Amino acid sequence: MPNPNPPFSILEYQSRSEKTRLAMQKAELEVLLLTDPSNMAWLTGYDGWSFYVHQGVLVTLDNDPIWWGRGIDLAGANRTVWMNDAQNRGYEDAYVQNPKRHPMSDLAEILRDLSVLNKTLGVELDNYYFCAKAHQTLEAEGIKTQDATGLVNWLRAKKSEAEIEYMRRAGKIVTCMHQTILEAAKPGMRKNDLVAEIYRTGIQGADGHWGDYPAIVPMAPSGLDATAAHLTWDDAPLEKDIGTFFEIAGAYRRYQCPQSRTLSLGSVPERYQKAEEAVQNATDAVLALAKPGVLCEDLANAFDTTLGKHGFEKDNRCGYSIGLSYPPDWGERTMSLRAGDTTPLEAGMTFHFMPALWLDDGGIETTEPILITEQGCEKICGTPSGLMVKP
Repeated sequence: MPNPNPPFSILEYQSRSEKTRLAMQKAELEVLLLTDPSNMAWLTGYDGWSFYVHQGVLVTLDNDPIWWGRGIDLAGANRTVWMNDAQNRGYEDAYVQNPKRHPMSDLAEILRDLSVLNKTLGVELDNYYFCAKAHQTLEAEGIKTQDATGLVNWLRAKKSEAEIEYMRRAGKIVTCMHQTILEAAKPGMRKNDLVAEIYRTGIQGADGHWGDYPAIVPMAPSGLDATAAHLTWDDAPLEKDIGTFFEIAGAYRRYQCPQSRTLSLGSVPERYQKAEEAVQNATDAVLALAKPGVLCEDLANAFDTTLGKHGFEKDNRCGYSIGLSYPPDWGERTMSLRAGDTTPLEAGMTFHFMPALWLDDGGIETTEPILITEQGCEKICGTPSGLMVKP
């Protein structure tokens, strides 16, 4: 039986399948293997913590997608995908982490059954979930492959109305998470205790909507640790007059809404007051410019130019596309707000605008998830802008 309560309507899933088949035809592909769990979920609804083993979705030009994975996860596929159970295939457990047998050999048998073994198979070569051994095994089975990295990721860039609603629900959750930080944090509190409160709020959800797990764990470095972009937490106590940035995400049905704020328990050094002013002015310039037709690099140039007028410089991208994601990343791996990305913005695209600065003695992150609308852009969250200061 197909999932009786899928995240989206069957018509929306069928529309996604049709878009995928059209993209395959454009790429001259007759069969496609998706191993990115985000792409698998977007196309079929599959949702399980099984991406540590080999799994995927097969797409052909003339039938519904086929879910393929570990045998014990077959029941999970039957419970979550929109297709009929006959479209789901499971391989025996002897293939799991066995150096003498690889699951891709089982996949080759499915391709034989479908009479497409001699067709070129599109695979996501540059992806977290498709390894060199998998590719090597397919080649040993006589399967010709073609790089299809990003083919489906790009189809996900423009969100449907239902997806936008999920993003807004995730935005309300992360807004509550930041409010929890402001209310709970105090000097001497162990950072892991505060992170536990962040998780509690995120999973409880907001406005009656439950919270899913984020694709990235909370990042919460303080002081000199905040000169680095991606440190997490420990049991060190929060200190007065030492800034801590919190890069966290609300999630609803795997749709991720990341947002960062920097907390100061006490005074804010003058340098960081100036940095906050610079980042806020640069953010305002970007939000005023963002609208359909503007290029991704235009936003980056507006940000960098405004930031430079205040005496600060950022030498990395200032944003990226977001949406449906699984660990280890909440980005969609498509558009970046940086020089050279000439992708035009379209209504329905969602970004994590990421104007973070990592200085030589700390860091400041006051980021905004945004939705491109027909009129311009919309902040997805209601978190107050700027630094969070708690005397």
